[in-house]
Amino acid sequence: MEIILTTTIVITVIGIIVGAGLVFMGKKFHVDVDEREAAVRECLPGNNCGACGYAGCDAAAAAIVAEEAPVTVCPVGGAAVATKIGGIMGANAEPVERKVAFVKCRGTCAVTKNQGAYTGIRDCRAAVLSGMNLAECDYGCIGLGSCAAVCPQNAITVTDGVAKVNEARCVGCGLCVKACPKNLIELVPESKFVRVECSNRDKGPFVKKVCTAGCIGCGICAKQCGSDAITVENNLAHVRYENCILCGKCVEKCPAKVILPRKAEEPETKSA
Repeated sequence: MEIILTTTIVITVIGIIVGAGLVFMGKKFHVDVDEREAAVRECLPGNNCGACGYAGCDAAAAAIVAEEAPVTVCPVGGAAVATKIGGIMGANAEPVERKVAFVKCRGTCAVTKNQGAYTGIRDCRAAVLSGMNLAECDYGCIGLGSCAAVCPQNAITVTDGVAKVNEARCVGCGLCVKACPKNLIELVPESKFVRVECSNRDKGPFVKKVCTAGCIGCGICAKQCGSDAITVENNLAHVRYENCILCGKCVEKCPAKVILPRKAEEPETKSA
């Protein structure tokens, strides 16, 4: 009986000592947490995609509260999330236009040819590392779907050898941009439907030999543009989205028809 009593007393004393130690250590190493951080974290979508440049939504929330990142840092949440966070932080959120992924290639099986059968790992990066070009165009989409594999929204499919983005599903996280070993994907403003669907930087005649739908770098689009929205660099047309007014002149005059038109439901821009 004495043994049981002694054991109970010893265990009780040890428990009190440990408990007191935990309380002491908790107070000693206590770190005040800004309540705003939890509130900001609640606003973020929770994708933990890293598109904001931080290691997940928790890190992004901490950076926002520490004023190391703007309230608009989350590209996935867009304007709605930025407005909520701005309310918490007491800062006005500048309007942020939604961005979507765009694949700068139209090299389907109908306009270019394969050079051989690839039997390696079904991954675009692995194919590039193997040194093999699946299509005749060295700049085109490999079509093995590395971008589709990392997309959290299932917004990308590979159709006829080329990756295509469902913009309604796309949240602009940018994971596909990082996954593409040929840098064919970029995030563009959703409203800007004038886009160059090619990445080939060779001269016109060489482009046509490998892809009948490629940009030939003729510069007609740039000459037609009255808002300085298109330039031709390294034999390839580029759109300056901040200058583009969607007039459609470049779309109409492009001899290769490689510039995408604006949406059909978008009203025509009337000339003065």
